[in-house]
Amino acid sequence: LSARPQGVGLVELSELTGLHKSTTHRLLACLGAMGYVVKDSQSGRYRLTYKLLELSNAMLEDMDVLSVAKPHLDQLSQRTGETVHLMVPEGTQGVYIYKSDVTGQGQMRSKVGLQVPLVVTAAGKAMLATGSDEEARRVWAQSDHTPLTEHTITDEAAFLADLARARSDGWAVDDEENELGVRCVGAAVPDYRGRAVAAMSISANAARMTPQRVAELAGQLLACRDSICQDLGLRPGP
Repeated sequence: LSARPQGVGLVELSELTGLHKSTTHRLLACLGAMGYVVKDSQSGRYRLTYKLLELSNAMLEDMDVLSVAKPHLDQLSQRTGETVHLMVPEGTQGVYIYKSDVTGQGQMRSKVGLQVPLVVTAAGKAMLATGSDEEARRVWAQSDHTPLTEHTITDEAAFLADLARARSDGWAVDDEENELGVRCVGAAVPDYRGRAVAAMSISANAARMTPQRVAELAGQLLACRDSICQDLGLRPGP
């Protein structure tokens, strides 16, 4: 039924499901009584109602991204030997809700609860890249553009170009824009609409984050993101 929003007749639905017509009718009657299916009075076709959204919304509200992502992030940190973060959006800011530093390096100033501008972090840019340029411009206009380092992007065109690359690649980069000496790669964790509910990132000393190393870590980051999406029952990002 979900694949046929205009509705399906009883005989066709019986053939599609491989069920006897009487069985199909009984199931439809049951779903109709519960409010999930309705029969069009004009065409006689059956279609789904919006009540299904109640089920999906209840599931999404109860979904705890952190609890699902945590073991994956720890494994990624262990596997790469680098610091891994999970961030959620809060207006124009991103909030770190988890940090995995299993190697015990502890050299970065990031910590759980710290808020940072979305526009200067790999995770933040990855989240913004799941939306439109118009939305990104709105966040940019509302953000403070006081440079945090000599590498902080303060030009809107350069920022939007970064987002375009992130959409194309599936991951974003923070090239010492938020913290001097730290280079990061980030990828969004999308919801069922493809919009970011969170983002994860790998951060490391800029000296060892060569282009080759960045590309290698980005591949591992995306694989980890896809595993998290699979466990959440969500479609992986691009």
